[in-house]
Amino acid sequence: MARSGRPVRGWRGQMARLFVYFSLTVAGLVVLIPFVFALSGSFKTAEDVFTYPPRLLPHVPATATVNGEELPLFTVPLPGGGTADLARSENGTSLREFRKVDDPEFVLVAPRDQLTPAGTVVVVDGEDKEVYLATVDGQQVQVYDNRSRIGGTYVDPADPAAPPVFAVPADVTPVEETEFQTGNYSRVLGLNGFDRALTNTVLITILVVGGQVLTSILGGYAFSRLRFRGRDKLFLFYLGSIMIPFVVLIIPLYRLMVGIGWVNDLVSLVIPFVFTAYGTFLMRQFFVTIPKELEEAAILDGASRWTTLWKVFVPLSIPAIATLTTFSFLYAWNSFVWPLIVIDSGNQENSVLALTLATLGGRAADNPNLVLAGVMIAMIPPVTVFLLAQRYFVENVASSGIKG
Repeated sequence: MARSGRPVRGWRGQMARLFVYFSLTVAGLVVLIPFVFALSGSFKTAEDVFTYPPRLLPHVPATATVNGEELPLFTVPLPGGGTADLARSENGTSLREFRKVDDPEFVLVAPRDQLTPAGTVVVVDGEDKEVYLATVDGQQVQVYDNRSRIGGTYVDPADPAAPPVFAVPADVTPVEETEFQTGNYSRVLGLNGFDRALTNTVLITILVVGGQVLTSILGGYAFSRLRFRGRDKLFLFYLGSIMIPFVVLIIPLYRLMVGIGWVNDLVSLVIPFVFTAYGTFLMRQFFVTIPKELEEAAILDGASRWTTLWKVFVPLSIPAIATLTTFSFLYAWNSFVWPLIVIDSGNQENSVLALTLATLGGRAADNPNLVLAGVMIAMIPPVTVFLLAQRYFVENVASSGIKG
């Protein structure tokens, strides 16, 4: 019985794993859908973004050169049946709709002067309709004048001298081709000081991340390896500051910036955030797991505290540093509330990316392709940083679980 039960458990385990993989794959695809459509929309024209149903690939109207002029192409129904891709030479042409006398379902759209009056009339629904002679597929047929229409004149790009075809907008379909509008990215950089905001955000992010990593390494080492009076109580007090919501600190922090004179200045987005209790806690917990024997061996070899920190502890703490760098980068790059408070909305010289995107979403509402291009520019750096640091991030989580 025991042997017969093992394959069953193995089969159930495989099915459970397949179900987990399938569920994670579906969840991942659902999460990726908005990102994929945002990426696709950033390469589209404004008109193509509003196309329903939405399409993944960007499309633009196809054109053809006729007599040195670039004209749009349309799929136009031909009088004798079938369709052809023709170039529209004129739009808003005054046309008449004619129907066959013996087959009212047949419709011919053309100017009245293109047909020859037959000199007779036909009664349709109790109304006299004038009859005309039209040539369709080389045969002359009788048609009656039904009503007036507004349409366009279409010519064959391969033979512009051939007789034109007339059609109304309801009967034609624009010819489209796939084309990526890469110029959206260069256009959005010139809108609303977007390029300046991008430069400011890169600078602020580098300074904040560098400051947080440096202060967290120094603080973590001090709280984990240096012994001084009240160290543990001071660490608990510092760690407890994490529980204070940022909204509580906004008013006193803003009053401090006003007193120092840093309002509307980029320094107000850097200095208050180069210290982080979370980063200090993270590095401290990682430094605690490093064997003391390594530190003692370095000191016996004549290394100072400073040398021990940078030559022994820091190289061993790359996973924790990568994790801290990722979190700090995402916070600094996506910061919105504090810049919104301390930087005036009209100050484009010191604006950051999150503020500019919010403003761009209102001013360029009729150009969602440009807004999506700006969103993708803002998304690419954090996604890239996460992908590059993912291995270290997972390594840090795994090592923390083993050593805990």
